[in-house]
Amino acid sequence: MLHFISHPDYDIPLPVGHRFPAHKFTSLMDRILRAGIAQGGRLSHPRPASPASLAIAHAPQYIDAIAHNHLSPDDLRRLGLPWSEALAKRSFLAVEGTYRTAIKALQFGLACHGAGGTHHAHFDYGAGFCVFNDMAYTARRLIAEGRVQSVLILDVDVHQGDGTARILARDDAVFTCSLHCADNYPHDKALSDLDVLIPSGTGDSDYLKILAETLEDLSGRIRPDLVIYDAGVDVHEADALGRLTLTDTGVKAREDMVLEYWLGRGVPVATVIGGGYLADFEHLMRLHMMVFQSAREHFSKWC
Repeated sequence: MLHFISHPDYDIPLPVGHRFPAHKFTSLMDRILRAGIAQGGRLSHPRPASPASLAIAHAPQYIDAIAHNHLSPDDLRRLGLPWSEALAKRSFLAVEGTYRTAIKALQFGLACHGAGGTHHAHFDYGAGFCVFNDMAYTARRLIAEGRVQSVLILDVDVHQGDGTARILARDDAVFTCSLHCADNYPHDKALSDLDVLIPSGTGDSDYLKILAETLEDLSGRIRPDLVIYDAGVDVHEADALGRLTLTDTGVKAREDMVLEYWLGRGVPVATVIGGGYLADFEHLMRLHMMVFQSAREHFSKWC
């Protein structure tokens, strides 16, 4: 059974005109349900992560600051989001949502989270609209619990997963791979286990060639027990923060290529949605839906 993880409290209130589309999460899941993509599968809601469990990836004082509104003005500017009770609640929920998605992927071969990919969150601070790092938290927790011995975090969001790379820099059991636009946020890049820099303006054909080569490279470096796949759609040509030029066709081909590659090798995959900043909200929803559509198509074939 293909499992989908989401929560109605993932949306957060933000000022009019804010760049982060914080109302997209419930809208996305509503569209997935109405389109029949989840038919025959199961949708479930996570419980919030506990501060004690989050301490496997984040500083206790930072966790407390998020929970109780102790962030400084500089902290909030770096995060890019105003604090609210809704933000705190969704942050503890969404990070646990990726963990629950990974558990379902290990059980059934593939599972999808309707949020996640908060890769700019660092050990003791948030940045770039990212509060807690769901992928680092999930990988570390799964390994600590003995559920897996190795995890690949495959991040194809247009921005480098700098927080993920720094949190996991000394974790030999987790391999971090980031395919990102070379000339984009963050300015201060981290060092992933494998960074693949994509030139600005790269379109479908060249991008997919680089991705195929990267997948082959990864298979020679690691045999993961699980892949956490950050399918950010800010690689699209219409994205306000992207600088790459993938089309709808290219984004769907990317999702198909990644899932076909790992599922075809018997490796479970947990997907998260990552970033997307198109001005056209309906178009953004269609792009985010593609990884779910691809998951449905490939689940029946491989799982």
